[in-house]
Amino acid sequence: MTPSPTPTTAEELRGAGLRVTAARVALLETVRNGDHLDVETLAAGVRDRVGHISLQAVYEALHALTMAGLVRRIEPAGSPARFEGRVGDNHHHVVCRSCGVVADVDCAVGEAPCLTASDDHGFSIEEADVIYWGLCPACSTARSS
Repeated sequence: MTPSPTPTTAEELRGAGLRVTAARVALLETVRNGDHLDVETLAAGVRDRVGHISLQAVYEALHALTMAGLVRRIEPAGSPARFEGRVGDNHHHVVCRSCGVVADVDCAVGEAPCLTASDDHGFSIEEADVIYWGLCPACSTARSS
């Protein structure tokens, strides 16, 4: 049996019920090729691919992509919102307190164990957002020098 081909970005947008535009395709590809990028950086990446696009249009497209589950928004305290293409696996993040670099961290045990709260207060929990804070290797080295 041959594996099914990976859907194209346009097919993913259609499958999520979104209209396919050059800007949305470029934005989704920029998010997925980047590493926890902020809106300004994403807008620059989209402009490199398709020309002019307003910052407002980027915000609106990011909102649509996030609501459709194609993009994940993370908001580390004291930092601008960041966006990533790794969705649906309930992974977490580590953030450098000095330079702000963000990296993915898988759940510690099994699949999405963090969704079992000690007391859910009657909530139907869908996602856990854990952020570890510290210093990245480069900042740790610079600080100890």
